[in-house]
Amino acid sequence: MTATAGRTRSDPEQQTPRRRRPGLVLAGAGVALVAALLAGVWVGALPLPPAAVVVTLLDRLLQPFGVDLSGGLTGTQEAVLLQLRLPRVVLASLVGAGLAVSGAAYQGVFRNPLADPYLLGAAAGAGLGATLVIAYSPAQSLGPFGVVPLAAFVGALVGVGCALALGTAAGGSHSATLLLAGVAVAAFLAAAQTLVQQQNTEDLREVYGWLLGQLGRAQWSDVLLVLPYLVPACLVLLFCGRALDVLAVGDDEASALGVHPGRLRLLVILAASMATAAAVAVSGLIGFVGLVVPHIARRLVGGSHARILPVSLLVGGGFLVLADLIARVVLAPAELPIGVVTAFVGAPFFAGLLWVGARRR
Repeated sequence: MTATAGRTRSDPEQQTPRRRRPGLVLAGAGVALVAALLAGVWVGALPLPPAAVVVTLLDRLLQPFGVDLSGGLTGTQEAVLLQLRLPRVVLASLVGAGLAVSGAAYQGVFRNPLADPYLLGAAAGAGLGATLVIAYSPAQSLGPFGVVPLAAFVGALVGVGCALALGTAAGGSHSATLLLAGVAVAAFLAAAQTLVQQQNTEDLREVYGWLLGQLGRAQWSDVLLVLPYLVPACLVLLFCGRALDVLAVGDDEASALGVHPGRLRLLVILAASMATAAAVAVSGLIGFVGLVVPHIARRLVGGSHARILPVSLLVGGGFLVLADLIARVVLAPAELPIGVVTAFVGAPFFAGLLWVGARRR
């Protein structure tokens, strides 16, 4: 009896809730993402007829093939759908997917369930870049793109680059060294941002609005800005899922199995940082997506990163679309910063996860 009880306590399979089939979970996450996208374009200050929205979207998709569908939206409604609501919903799904899959990758490569996409100074670098432009730049755009998103993107990459350079100089690509380097770089860049803010107090409102996350000004140019960086980065992370599972057994064991831990860790960090930088550039700082969504995916499909990463990507996209929908309607006609919504949802959820984990131990 005692031996049986001992095996029950020590066997992780006995303590882990039964997982659903990964294929079904992935399909369900895809359906949920589509439902969230449709809800995002249907609901708003000007409600759009659901059937007419679908007809209009199909008509736009089939026009190159000579198909013309009737029964769509009126001219004003179509303009709201295609120029205001649809780019915002598409951008929210891309940002949510990028932050979620980056968070899952960071948690895997650092073997730390509390790791998030802003770990290596990406957030601090993006914040400094955006603050400098808001405070000092006379131009608001550079060609079709806004100056603030471009500056945030460059700042995020500079922050991550400094952290990687410092971590490499201090002790190679070991995860603990990189984490400490990221903390040091983030603290320095945050201090520099605070200094700029104190010297330009008239711009504080705009700076804080960006720092809390915003998708209200989303345009198709923002989607075009983020796609060339976000899509390749996410594909690289999805491709590295099985290698991350091998890395989880330890560096020595991974090397024996043909995986180079240092190169894999650097590749994953660079791809996750690229995705994070692109997402932050067009949305500001949106917390908890990359922290909470991978935990949801892990509870649905288990601990394999080959399964966690694609599920995180789909769930993250749907999660942020719904969060943006709440931000739009809860105080209509005013809007909440989307980072406030994700914090209100994510913080209690994550606290609940910690509480459940503590009770199980």
